[in-house]
Amino acid sequence: MTEPGKIHPIVSPWGRFGLYSFYIDAPEPAIVDTGIASSPAEGMAPALAAIGRRIEDVRWILLTHGHIDHVGGAHALWELTGRRARVVIHEADAPLLRSRRAHVEEYLAGRGRYLRDPEGAAKVAGAAEAVISGEMEPGMTVRGGETISLGGGVEVSVHAIPGHTPGSVAYVLDGAAFVGDAVQVHGAANGFPGFTDPAAYRASLAYLRDEVRPSRLYLGHPYRRADGVAYGVELDAAQAAEALRESLEIENRVGQAAHACLCAGLTETDSAYSPFEPVARDIGYTADPTLEPSPFFTSLHGYRTHFTHEGASHG
Repeated sequence: MTEPGKIHPIVSPWGRFGLYSFYIDAPEPAIVDTGIASSPAEGMAPALAAIGRRIEDVRWILLTHGHIDHVGGAHALWELTGRRARVVIHEADAPLLRSRRAHVEEYLAGRGRYLRDPEGAAKVAGAAEAVISGEMEPGMTVRGGETISLGGGVEVSVHAIPGHTPGSVAYVLDGAAFVGDAVQVHGAANGFPGFTDPAAYRASLAYLRDEVRPSRLYLGHPYRRADGVAYGVELDAAQAAEALRESLEIENRVGQAAHACLCAGLTETDSAYSPFEPVARDIGYTADPTLEPSPFFTSLHGYRTHFTHEGASHG
């Protein structure tokens, strides 16, 4: 017998990362995040068949944000539902669903400025072509504050939690929060938290902690605690509180180091961390900052942009 609102995690591998998607069992079934182009047919369909469900019956595709490993399978999944499912994404990240080129533009405007890879844009374009199953118009764009009915009294509330991307959202069902990559803790395989807007990221973490207060937390990848141990696919209330606290703590440490570095002035060096080598040194970050998706440079560019705007507003 169907248990309305029951959540079934779907885990699939991808390079150095594990990808997490979630099936919500309801009269109008939903899948939260879609992995890459191959994920729906190779991972989701068999996983649903194993619990007696059909991928053709999915009626909602809920995207937490626009990065390729979350929207890459959206078009393929939509096709498998006979194009009957509604694809939902925040309006700020919708361009990443509509256009592969938008992912290249995001790269060039941010981390690509520091990676010193003349083939970087071409590599991102190639990745977008390979893992995004198709460009498409969303069936519904959200801003936060909406409620999506999955039928039978199963309702999902939408919460804007920008920071990782401008259009990151949480979908909340009976205290369970699906946050994608909006709670980075100490990062995943790269060992560094990634966000484009540090002020928004900090505010969103506080909002999740103080307002949403999730009884269960579902992350987009196996993000790591301070001791390097990765969380599992589902966090209970205590683990959720810990993940939010540690996310805020490491952001504060990185933010202080970034502020000191930017106040002293950026200096180009031969270091792989240049021009943010003092930040890596101050927080003890020794991993390779050039491995894509390069959260080190994504986040430090976010601080640089934030402090530049903050200085201009006080000028």
